[in-house]
Amino acid sequence: MAVDAVNGKRTRFGNQRSHALNSSRRSWKPNLQKVTVKINGAAPKKVYLSARTLKAGLKNGSIERV
Repeated sequence: MAVDAVNGKRTRFGNQRSHALNSSRRSWKPNLQKVTVKINGAAPKKVYLSARTLKAGLKNGSIERV
C-alpha cells in the first residue's frame, strides 16, 4: 500500500451507514500520484504524493518538480 511521502496519508477505513443504520465496511483512498520531485532542495526522488499535497507544495515552493 502506497503512502504519501510528505504527510503520511494512507487508506482510511470505516463504516458506510444507511438511513436504516445498516453498516458495511468501506475505505477512503487519497489521490496518490507517483512523481519525481525535489523536496526542500534535496536530491530528486520518485515518491508518492497526494494530489492535494503536490498542489500545495508547488504553490508554496517547498516542492519542485523535476
